[in-house]
Amino acid sequence: MFMAPALFILIAYLVYPTLNTLYLSFFDKRSANFIGLHNYIWALTSKDMLVAFRNNLLWLVLFTGLTVSAGLALAVLLDRVRYESAAKSIVFLPMAISFVGAGVIWKFVYAYRPANAPQIGLLNALWTGLLNAKPIGWLVNRATNNFALIAVGVWIWTGFCMVILSAAYKGIPRELIEAARVDGANEWQIFWRVTLPLMKPTIAVVTTTMVINVLKVFDIVYVMTNGDLGTEVIANRMYKEMFHFRNFGRASAIAVILLLAIIPVMLINIRRFQEQEAMR
Repeated sequence: MFMAPALFILIAYLVYPTLNTLYLSFFDKRSANFIGLHNYIWALTSKDMLVAFRNNLLWLVLFTGLTVSAGLALAVLLDRVRYESAAKSIVFLPMAISFVGAGVIWKFVYAYRPANAPQIGLLNALWTGLLNAKPIGWLVNRATNNFALIAVGVWIWTGFCMVILSAAYKGIPRELIEAARVDGANEWQIFWRVTLPLMKPTIAVVTTTMVINVLKVFDIVYVMTNGDLGTEVIANRMYKEMFHFRNFGRASAIAVILLLAIIPVMLINIRRFQEQEAMR
């Protein structure tokens, strides 16, 4: 009886939409005719989707690596500064901004004007003013636009990683670190042989969380480029198929593929949490 409301919410907002999406993925554009695996074949072979897969892979490597490594470095280094709380608050501040808001802010930062016009974008103003170089279209240049978008994601999520990893770092017994110092270990050796091994479970959880964020990244790309000029990602392509082209079958197939990619990572994350709880 007490579980009934929770079960109803689970079925109404999770189970039913998932099953309905799976059902629609086997039908055509208007969900009228059964076409089997055609939508999945399209999703795995079309040029647009291959670009999206490539970009998500680029996000997976760079975004995950940079957020976790920068978060770890800041967690360790800021623990030693005098104004630790203030410094960590500044690093965490971007998380208080909505992703859409962050995208709008950084779109202005990356703004581009021709070489003979005043630069209104902060980055190009610094680029041309300090280096006397030509302005760069950070978001329209295919060589830089994906990296520019990833930089925004790193700016937002590094603070989150830092906070989680900082809690794990503070949980390390100081006696172990002091014992290592007494034995003659320097700070670098302490980090690699004492700190890092003890933080590995938390690092794994943070890493898998960032992987999940990467697989469903949408807001930043949609606001800043709308997936144009080679910046398409899986979630953005799904949105276009659903709301621009009104192709329910293809959009549903992309959603199912995205779900299948996220589920294993979520299970790994849940298992890590359970292992940490068992160790307490």
